[in-house]
Amino acid sequence: MTEDYAEFQEQPNDDPDDVLFNTLYGVRTIQLNRPKKYNALNVSMIRKIIPRLKEYEKSALASIIIIGGAGPKAFCAGGDVSLLANEIAQNGNAGRATAKTYFGLEYKLDHLIATYPKPYIAYLDGITMGGGVGLSVHAPIRIATEKTVFAMPETGIGFFPDVGGSFFLPRLEGQLGTYLALTSSTLTGVQALYAGVATHYIDSSVLSNLTARLAELVFKDYSDLRSRLLIIDRTIEEFHTGLPPDDSTPLIAGNLRIALDHCFRQDTVENIIAALETERDGAATPADVKDWAAETLQKLSQKSPTSLKVTLRQMRLGLNWNTKDTFRREYHIAAQFMRHPDFVSGVSARLIHKPSTKPQWQPALLADITYEDVQSFFRVEEGEEGLKLLSDGHDYDRYPFERDLGLPREEHVEELIKSRKGFRPKNLVNEMVEAKEGKIGVREKVEEVIGRRCGLDEDGKVIWKG
Repeated sequence: MTEDYAEFQEQPNDDPDDVLFNTLYGVRTIQLNRPKKYNALNVSMIRKIIPRLKEYEKSALASIIIIGGAGPKAFCAGGDVSLLANEIAQNGNAGRATAKTYFGLEYKLDHLIATYPKPYIAYLDGITMGGGVGLSVHAPIRIATEKTVFAMPETGIGFFPDVGGSFFLPRLEGQLGTYLALTSSTLTGVQALYAGVATHYIDSSVLSNLTARLAELVFKDYSDLRSRLLIIDRTIEEFHTGLPPDDSTPLIAGNLRIALDHCFRQDTVENIIAALETERDGAATPADVKDWAAETLQKLSQKSPTSLKVTLRQMRLGLNWNTKDTFRREYHIAAQFMRHPDFVSGVSARLIHKPSTKPQWQPALLADITYEDVQSFFRVEEGEEGLKLLSDGHDYDRYPFERDLGLPREEHVEELIKSRKGFRPKNLVNEMVEAKEGKIGVREKVEEVIGRRCGLDEDGKVIWKG
């Protein structure tokens, strides 16, 4: 394990109150406290959070860590990339070095969260994008509310979905992760639960009560992390007040989800666009799918062509990276983007200029970006120093608790159907709801999977269509 705490020492210009820490019995809360900036993550905040997490890790009195954001609008709207783009524009290589240092610290924090040995809970209560995703999506427990707005908007600013996006996005079901990565599309409220971004959904009004209830929990000294998380899981379910009546079922479902998986499983951006055009123009294409395809094509047309091609390659490679590989590889990719003109152009046009303007992408066309251009973002030169992470020995290839804590995935439905034949649809749904002890969202998710991936035999029993 490598620990160089000198890099986490607070600096004279750091805001002393941009992160607030509190203790409530066994709970330790971390509150991002830049509400006027939508709690955008900066290096001052990172320098505060990492030492606290290391302290809590060693303390026998700290049982549960909860991270949230101040104010009514955002958990964390991302990293403070405007500052980095200005640094590069004004100071050239020195600015790039500053940006590389920032990303190194950010990824160390994200990896520490991903491998943290104690229960870590993220309240996605509001805007959760970019750097905010890194602080939350690797947590074993991620709570969405009616205010959640999730997105990875990096391709629109000449960057790539970092903060562990190489790991979590390709592991979402079907091609949903690739779609979110390339298009920067948002998931709101309970849709984050259905997509697998969140593990739980409750109303924002009960979060403070939930925190107080979690502070009452006492774990046995010999309880392992999984046992503690299962107790927390059951405790959270005490606080759900039902699904929102106007947004209770998965929106990316049925024919739309089938079209999404078909289009975004293509192996080049050009082929993805061609598949979307076929959906948009097809005489037999359902109207909602036509509209979705046209909207998606419009979104892609606004993104950096370089970012699109690099991101698609990232999605395919990331499926085979573990958590350690992910953050070390992303550190290298981020450094390549700091040398590419699209990052400064994209951030300046979209985030700095008021009103926002159209970025000048270089190159401006997908056809002008070669295979070698894309590969150069992933090629690590011999002798190049990699990112030194802060934790060791807890890395993994799949999130270890996703089956225990999240909604059932498609493969879980398939396993049950194939292992015990003879289910009628209603019985299958009820069994999966019962197995999850009535967890909110299970019924709606399983019904959607059955409708899209299953058929009925001549006796009315469910069969998996594949």
